[in-house]
Amino acid sequence: MRRWRGLKGLIHDAIDRTTELVEEGHESVSRSVVGVLSLAPPLAEPVRTVDEVRRFTTKGVLGTIRAVNRAVEAITDAGIDVAEHVATAQGADLSSELPIDARSDATGSARWIGDAALGLVNGAIGDHLHARKNGLDLGMKLRHGDGYLDLDAPSLDPVTPKLAVLVHGLGTTEWSWWLESEAYHGDASVSFGSLLARDLGYTPVYVRYNTGRHVSENGRLLAQELERLVQAYPGPLEEVLLVGHSMGGLVSRSACCYAEREGLAWPAKVRRVVCLGSPHHGAPLEKLGHAAAAILSAIDTPGTRIPARLIEGRSAGIKDLRHGALVDEDWHADPDALTAIPLLPHATYHFLSATLTRDPEHPLGQLIGDLLVRAPSASGALIEARTFPIATRCFGGVLHHQIQNHPAVYEELRRACDAG
Repeated sequence: MRRWRGLKGLIHDAIDRTTELVEEGHESVSRSVVGVLSLAPPLAEPVRTVDEVRRFTTKGVLGTIRAVNRAVEAITDAGIDVAEHVATAQGADLSSELPIDARSDATGSARWIGDAALGLVNGAIGDHLHARKNGLDLGMKLRHGDGYLDLDAPSLDPVTPKLAVLVHGLGTTEWSWWLESEAYHGDASVSFGSLLARDLGYTPVYVRYNTGRHVSENGRLLAQELERLVQAYPGPLEEVLLVGHSMGGLVSRSACCYAEREGLAWPAKVRRVVCLGSPHHGAPLEKLGHAAAAILSAIDTPGTRIPARLIEGRSAGIKDLRHGALVDEDWHADPDALTAIPLLPHATYHFLSATLTRDPEHPLGQLIGDLLVRAPSASGALIEARTFPIATRCFGGVLHHQIQNHPAVYEELRRACDAG
């Protein structure tokens, strides 16, 4: 019911947004026409009068559409409220949420399609979903095995002294850690988490979160969730390993920063932070999007301003990838003014990157990286210069989405974690 209510709310929001774009288009056309006709002095005053009438009429029509849209929303909300009440009275549990099967062969199933769509919607407009308290907002949950953890009394079976926290990237959910498992490992149920459990005795926990929110907001929330988990951990805990793919690496670093600022306990147990294809210094596609929005906005025609508004509507999480923002102070900073975020002094860092070409030094591979993140950004060269050396390695012939479950990448991860 919560998801259906959220989808319905998103449709109503889309109708409102469409009326805004229509109004924007009308105003852009009007400015052009009035500007040209007003060059003839005898026409200037009549043109302005006609335009005022046009503006009044347009606002009236679009206002009526918005009013009807919201009236329909209120009526359908009341209907859902009644349905929920009836279902609850009959003993139905509407609050529980079961994760999608942790297997790569779930691809194409109805639940997989729904989960993938939910991840994409959160990545694209997750900040809007959160602000509107929309039921499609993924929030943040920690998954172990086939269920999400109750952090007041987490049930981890088996529980070991070593905890591995895996954080997915933009526009996905925790299921992405099982992508292509059967092709890579001959077993659809294998992921980096299960391999770390098998080979090195880690207890894997997967983070599920709304990737459309600011990286700093998710980082702060993850810091708090991990503190709750560590405080209620059902056994001795000696080590925490953070593994983040793409945006997940930024969220992991942000969580460490906020946990240190707030004096939380869990960072003291972090031994390693591993970032897989994370845009520490920004992603080219978001930089292109930012530039396109700026150029289109500067041209006053419906054919440019409307696309500009659509591009500008991308989520806060996506915008953070322009320069790799980690904390609140970075939201509006330029590349030279980003906050210098110290790394945990007692932990080792591994920044792994990839290129489309098998030879990482190939000019094409250097230019486009893994299609979404270039190797220099994923390797964090500027961070290395500011602090201390970070272990880096670039894998040739590996795409951005593949680095989170590729056998060669796992071997590098295993060796790093087994080094003591």
